[in-house]
Amino acid sequence: MNRVNVELDAWMTWLEARHLAELQFPEVSRALRALSSAYVERRQTAIAAGRVLDTAGKRAAFALYYGPLHFLATRHVLEALDEARVHEASPRPVIDLGCGTGAVGAAAATSIGAHRIQGVEIHPWAVEEARATYARFGLDGAVTRRTVARIHLPGSPALIVAGYVANELTEDDRAALLRTLTRAIRQGSDLLVLEPLSGRAAPWWPEWSTAFAACRARADTWTLTLDPPPLTRRLGLAAGLTPTLTKLRTIYAPGAIR
Repeated sequence: MNRVNVELDAWMTWLEARHLAELQFPEVSRALRALSSAYVERRQTAIAAGRVLDTAGKRAAFALYYGPLHFLATRHVLEALDEARVHEASPRPVIDLGCGTGAVGAAAATSIGAHRIQGVEIHPWAVEEARATYARFGLDGAVTRRTVARIHLPGSPALIVAGYVANELTEDDRAALLRTLTRAIRQGSDLLVLEPLSGRAAPWWPEWSTAFAACRARADTWTLTLDPPPLTRRLGLAAGLTPTLTKLRTIYAPGAIR
């Protein structure tokens, strides 16, 4: 078993102890069904009203189900891209925009061998969860509570990951983020954007693909077969989901400066 798998197993053991201390499995699986419904059927309304993570059960479901799947999907994507800059000898720091529980950023950092990571997240619970996730993977991490739409990124090159966050923004905020990310690429940062494959979740995707094409970006769609941790698998099956299969779309843009 490689180091990342050992760390993933340890992270899952910690997550289980953290989130099932006062909740029973059936409570979390019911919350996962509600959370999935909110994302699929009432995404913008639920997000705008703050109902996505409004209960302990939903927060546990997000951490125990979506977090591990996002971690595995991100690693699959980076390994499949196999870009020279992903595997460089002196890895850049990772900037994890809309970091949630820190799963996407941790996956990116462990993929490229980065030691430093900076998360940005608006939800107070997720801020603390991401800090703990980074620590569990041995990363030198910090998390700032702030909206990603108005963030000022450092001029030094980094690997910027924006995992499942742009779809949650308003049109104006998403346009502001697009400008920020384009500028960061031109200053030498690499960018990986991950979003659900659903067109309803990301009707703005063609605009972003076109905008980043000018930065030598590639846009891909993925259907991935995953081997999730046992608890994640059990939760998904109990909630009527398919935890071994995920579909997503990505944009990967290499930084302009070598």
